[in-house]
Amino acid sequence: MKIKKYKKSERGFALALALLLLVVMSLMGASLVLIASSDHKQNNLLDTNQQAFYAAETGITIAKKWIVDTSSSKTLSPGGSPAITFCKTNFFPNLNQGSIKAINNPATNQAHVGRNTLNSVISMSGASADEQKRLAKFSYEFFITYTPDPNGNTDPNGNPLVPRTKQVTGTMGSSVAEGTSYKTGGTSMATYYTIFSCGKGENDTIVPLEAVVTLVQ
Repeated sequence: MKIKKYKKSERGFALALALLLLVVMSLMGASLVLIASSDHKQNNLLDTNQQAFYAAETGITIAKKWIVDTSSSKTLSPGGSPAITFCKTNFFPNLNQGSIKAINNPATNQAHVGRNTLNSVISMSGASADEQKRLAKFSYEFFITYTPDPNGNTDPNGNPLVPRTKQVTGTMGSSVAEGTSYKTGGTSMATYYTIFSCGKGENDTIVPLEAVVTLVQ
């Protein structure tokens, strides 16, 4: 049996090839780690955005209820600029920034601003302490105006905006709705309001939403 003898050059080539393969495998492993880390961050960001969106929607729901409850005994009218903390008016390009008058809270005679954390408004039976702690990181903030005119004014030229109204057929009592479908059963007046709501999440993620609603009385 012949024993093949390797020259030094062949041995050196084999060693270099082995080292090259080791480097390539190390780079591939590092790339996979980076990809997995990037996917994890993207998933976390997507989840945060979805929760912030849900918080903004919750604000709109709470605002609708406030409109109905307050208008049942008081007259809703515009007052001053809303004292907002993170739902900045410039998030809404259809608003004229020099003419923003939010609907007053009759109890305080100041522009009404609603805000809260999700853990305070969402009742989760059996939710863990960690889940409640996580919900506490998300909050909503909203303010309400008469629906702006085509120029974005809610108080044009310093004069109270005449609210948009229309006659509708509807049931007796107050109700608020997005859309123009009403039950038959009499003639009422509907006033247009716009709710501007923001959801805030981790890392100061903010999602602005708005909804035009009609109050039927």
